[in-house]
Amino acid sequence: MKPGYCDIGGRERERMEEGFVWRRRVAFGDCDPARIAYTGRIPEFALEAIDAFWESLLDGDNWFRFVVDQGIGTPFAHMRFDFKAPITPRFPLFCHVAPTVLGTTSVQFRVTGAQNGGVCFVADFVCVFVASHDMRKIAVPERIRAAMIAQGWKPEGDGLGVTMCAAP
Repeated sequence: MKPGYCDIGGRERERMEEGFVWRRRVAFGDCDPARIAYTGRIPEFALEAIDAFWESLLDGDNWFRFVVDQGIGTPFAHMRFDFKAPITPRFPLFCHVAPTVLGTTSVQFRVTGAQNGGVCFVADFVCVFVASHDMRKIAVPERIRAAMIAQGWKPEGDGLGVTMCAAP
């Protein structure tokens, strides 16, 4: 396997200069009778990409480990999708994951899905950090905040929420 690539369950993840990109095979079973990805599966593709982002950023820690091993939940407070083109099983789907806002208790992501050189969807997500045992809001854990910054995401903003930008 090439350096920079990691194979997990048949799906590849790659860290690229412009951010984190996750590759997913779109299967026949992901599609509806119109022979394109069933709309209900597309949020799942984006959420899988965010989970892969966490796993890559945090040396294997993902949502399952957050909840089970660390008692941290990250429920979503907001999801928004703009669909640009159909997703088909003819090409791999590349999901570019970029943190866009780092708040005190939340992180916002933009996930852009592309196939065959064209954008298929752009989605924005906001997840809030909570103590999983009682769903009480907590600060973004320092380890996670530090890892995001260490990987080249530099904070900018006004203190209400910290807008993230890729480091030059």
